[in-house]
Amino acid sequence: MDVGKRWVLAAAALIAAGWTCPMVEAQSVSELPFAQRREVPPMPRNLDWVNTAAPLHLDDLRGKFVLLDFWTYCCINCMHILPELEKLEAAYPRNLVVIGVHSAKFEEERDTQNIVEAILRYEIAHPVINDADHSLWKAFRVQAWPTLILIDPEGYAVWANSGETTFEKIDEVLKSALPYYRKHGLLDETPLRFELEAYRAEPRPLRFPGKVLADEKSQRLFIADSGHNRIVVARLDGTLIDVVGSGVAGMVDGGYAESQWNDPQGMALEGEDLYVADTQNHAIRKIDLKSRKVSTVAGTGQQRREAPYFLRHRPKNTPLSSPWDLCIVGKNLYVAMAGTHQIWRMDLNGTVITPYAGNGREDIVDGPLLPEHPYQLGSASFAQPSGLASDGTWLYVADSEGSSIRAVPLDGRGDVRTVVGTAELVTARLFTFGDVDGDGEQARLQHPLGVAYWDGRLYVADTYNSKIKVVDPKSGETKTVAGRKASSFYEPGGLSVTGGRLYVADTNHHQIRVIDLERDNEVSTLAITGLEPPRAVDRKIAIEERFAGAKQQRLEPVSVRPEDGAIRVAVELRLPPGYELNESAPMAYLVETGKSRDGNGLLAEGSLGKLVRLEKPSERFEIRLPVTETSGQQSIRVGLEFYYCRTNGAGICKAGSVVWTVPIRVSRDADSAVIALRHQVP
Repeated sequence: MDVGKRWVLAAAALIAAGWTCPMVEAQSVSELPFAQRREVPPMPRNLDWVNTAAPLHLDDLRGKFVLLDFWTYCCINCMHILPELEKLEAAYPRNLVVIGVHSAKFEEERDTQNIVEAILRYEIAHPVINDADHSLWKAFRVQAWPTLILIDPEGYAVWANSGETTFEKIDEVLKSALPYYRKHGLLDETPLRFELEAYRAEPRPLRFPGKVLADEKSQRLFIADSGHNRIVVARLDGTLIDVVGSGVAGMVDGGYAESQWNDPQGMALEGEDLYVADTQNHAIRKIDLKSRKVSTVAGTGQQRREAPYFLRHRPKNTPLSSPWDLCIVGKNLYVAMAGTHQIWRMDLNGTVITPYAGNGREDIVDGPLLPEHPYQLGSASFAQPSGLASDGTWLYVADSEGSSIRAVPLDGRGDVRTVVGTAELVTARLFTFGDVDGDGEQARLQHPLGVAYWDGRLYVADTYNSKIKVVDPKSGETKTVAGRKASSFYEPGGLSVTGGRLYVADTNHHQIRVIDLERDNEVSTLAITGLEPPRAVDRKIAIEERFAGAKQQRLEPVSVRPEDGAIRVAVELRLPPGYELNESAPMAYLVETGKSRDGNGLLAEGSLGKLVRLEKPSERFEIRLPVTETSGQQSIRVGLEFYYCRTNGAGICKAGSVVWTVPIRVSRDADSAVIALRHQVP
């Protein structure tokens, strides 16, 4: 597509969104990369901002492209956008600022603290506005989640997209547009950083556990430690057995220690094979508990973006979309495929995977299992299925976006039916929810993520009501079991029951809770004895890798005297007036050396190539570098990264980095014992 046509289409997307803001005509398409630009409506000043020290104003961001992401944290399509935004932020650290505009769907999502938890859970690294009353949503005429709106460095809206998109599409827009703004001196290319909620987060043994699986036969408990990207194996009494996964987000098969996961969720056990829905890897993985090996049994690691077609596929060659929970019945593994709003089925031999129920439309509609073609009306629709359980005849589904519990026949015949929910409504099926106990017609849930079957009853993690409820699978009668006190549970996501005890993944409390169903639903907290957070990966980093684009300073040769087996490096930053270091943001340095004159290193290897974070940012500090020789010549490089903010409390912080290169001569006769490194921040 040629450049001129591309930006005409981008402007058309703004018009299609219903904008009434005045249009600014470009001088010419060949000069300005956008055929049309629209004025941006004013930003309300009474909204809560999170992931930044203070509210931002678009005037403060002149010189940057600003990408507004209208999202809500329940929405699977919004979750799919987040990795694409992360890639953009990494690709354009000097030119792009992403701002999330959280416009809630559910009542629970309007609370700022709940949004903070979602930011931490999804590791969002940009500012977010709590648009609880949809004031920005209405001002920008947004109609769907997610919606992206791009604002250029002069403050005009130039591009919009409703629905999922990819890094590549937005990258194309930015790559084509940046030369014009750079040529005309309209860019401010100083990197910005914000005071993230992650800077204040405390390490925990479990972090946002999503699902849990209790096995009575082996007396084992399997925990999807989703926020730590790993699987925890324990006894039912909490004694730690094993940990599967390094804690690093990725997709690596192999032994327990080196395997990598990305937000694992639901699990299902067959003998000594544990199947895991590796949600953000869009894959199903298998842990061989005997050989202690991890393998991928379905999915390619890439999200399925095309419409699902109802054919038999080879599992390893088939892209999946956010599998969220698993359930084994007989020789089949059933998958809650949240991203395509369907139930899929894979045989345990690993030869075939295929959609089993759902036409792919996001809705709550009862009817036959599958249509002939994707999205065809007249068959069952689901809305982000996220939890599975079975009594051997029916597969029960926690259909989260529809706040419903659904029942799917396992014999391949008959219709999908709604146990609790709003399928009978003519309109607003996806927007009718609540916290109401009662019979099937009266009962209301709010975004349930988990369901478990035991003793003829269904137990439901009524996630956004922070309650556990019990449901009669025939009548739909619903009662609250636990969570009547506000502090009891906090958005629980997964359930598993065995031996009269219901295990709960209490996600936002970072805990596993146990409800004794035979003792008046008594609630206790399960301690996982010996479990620790993952250790930080300790690897050598090249200065070119970490400090690309840093200010380079080359100093004259320095003679330095070793003391107590080490030389000292004194670092001093001089900040511009009106700025101070951000004490909540990390400040780190890295040291590496060039070749010494005689080929032997002067500095001890243990002090080189590793990023060292200061406990507290400081404008002056010292680095102690152990030496292996008391004399010799060698060059050293010291890289430093820091964040400095306006002293008036504004939410914008600038990112600074500098690399000093200095030849040193180590000698016991040198006059000084200190190498002085100074940097005046412009």
